[in-house]
Amino acid sequence: MVSDKLIFYQNVLGSRRLSNFFWAVVTITGGIGFLLAGLSSYLGINLLVVSDTSSLQFIPQGITLIFYGIIGSLLSLYQWFMIVLNIGSGYNEFNKKTNIATIFRWGFLGKNRRIEFTCPLEDVKAIRAEIRDGINAKRKLYLRVKNKRDIPLTRIGEPMSLSDLENQAAELASFLSVPLEGI
Repeated sequence: MVSDKLIFYQNVLGSRRLSNFFWAVVTITGGIGFLLAGLSSYLGINLLVVSDTSSLQFIPQGITLIFYGIIGSLLSLYQWFMIVLNIGSGYNEFNKKTNIATIFRWGFLGKNRRIEFTCPLEDVKAIRAEIRDGINAKRKLYLRVKNKRDIPLTRIGEPMSLSDLENQAAELASFLSVPLEGI
């Protein structure tokens, strides 16, 4: 996060997070393992080095393993696709020189891959923090704009620490000279 007197800039982390890499590796490993175990039962040859599949019958165990292997591999391909495209990454820029607030994110392939929202700084009413603790914790910052809905400013996924959220919210509200709601 870079801030000087006229420009406030924040990078937003997308899907290239360590947790996404971890789960993509786990699902591809599991998917390929299930697929090889199912194919081993069909072919009668042990294709897995780490396990003995000679006792598996093709019907019903082998078919089930092949099904789960295909589903796991497809899920992993989707996760790798998201990581390669870095879905959700972008930046928030608040520029007092041009008097424009720009929220930019990368989306899926297609004509709407670039998701960009701009508005004059005068239209910014407040910075809103949403904090909900529990099993499904939610800690997000929103840009409250006149005559529009709240625009999310923070990344999706793992919630940020409460102190980071408060610091970012206070710094941004101070820069824009708008009230801070929700804290």
